[in-house]
Amino acid sequence: MECHCGSGKTFAECCEPVIKGERPAATAEELMRARYAAFVTADVDFLTESMHPDSRQDNDPEGTRDWAENSEWLGLQILNVTGGGPDDETGEVEFIASFEYGGEFSPYHEIGTFEKLEGRWYFKEGRPGVQKPVTRTEPRVGRNDPCPCGSGRKYKRCCGA
Repeated sequence: MECHCGSGKTFAECCEPVIKGERPAATAEELMRARYAAFVTADVDFLTESMHPDSRQDNDPEGTRDWAENSEWLGLQILNVTGGGPDDETGEVEFIASFEYGGEFSPYHEIGTFEKLEGRWYFKEGRPGVQKPVTRTEPRVGRNDPCPCGSGRKYKRCCGA
């Protein structure tokens, strides 16, 4: 079975050993991926244990269980990783976790902060990610310019109609 985190590896060789405590996550990104897989499998114990001890006071296990069990998890996209390597003490992982809850599609965009304590990575906190504006690389086509599809007609009378 392919891992829920989208790594392309099997669940048994990717996130499952981290979730089951057979080995610690080597990087902040690996812990983020395991946390996503734990939401998919509704492993609330791992989600709590992988939280930084200073952050656990805000934890709501029953709310987390409801969210995990009653969502259809659609995929994880890692957007950016800063630090969080095997030799680092802190790191950030920007991601989008897509899911449906109550029939409503919700992409969850967050920048997660991770910290290593006694050689083990923990999720410390998350802040909302910001959608970056799309930057156009092609020149803009004007209404009266030839259509880029090659039809020979003006853009406004062809693909721009």
